[in-house]
Amino acid sequence: MVKLSLPIILSKLGVKMKTTSIIVDVQNVYYTTRQAFQKNFNYNAFWAEALENRTLVNASAFAIDRGDEKQKQFQNILRAIGFDVRLKPYIQRADGSSKGDWDVGIAVEALEQAPHCDEIILVSGDGDFDILAKTIREKHGCEVVVYGVKALTANALIKEASRYREIDASLLM
Repeated sequence: MVKLSLPIILSKLGVKMKTTSIIVDVQNVYYTTRQAFQKNFNYNAFWAEALENRTLVNASAFAIDRGDEKQKQFQNILRAIGFDVRLKPYIQRADGSSKGDWDVGIAVEALEQAPHCDEIILVSGDGDFDILAKTIREKHGCEVVVYGVKALTANALIKEASRYREIDASLLM
């Protein structure tokens, strides 16, 4: 007996499921949920919600690598959930400043995925992504769903999103 998955069964019934790419700005969601709620983001709850009645095309989590063991364990948890974890080294400059963000990488990933899916789910409140959301919607006809902490998500990003999902208690640990 052959087991059929829900997406296969639905497609045989003529139901088209949205194709989705997920892109997570790990640093942004970590710091905003900690600041607003003193809690961590629940990636498992998010994964279940984000993929309900959808077919996953791609899921990437962009993080900064400081090389500590606890962080490596967290990255392995993300991989076990189904994320492709992209790491960039944390850079501490001689003048005391530091650098470690993935804005360009996230933008490139979203623009590469947009032609291959019905929607991009972006987990970030970073206002730098408002132009990205607008471009994806207008040039690729792809919806952009933004998940972010309401008090810490840029209004410009919320405005440019096709839909905004506030991170609330249901998505926290």
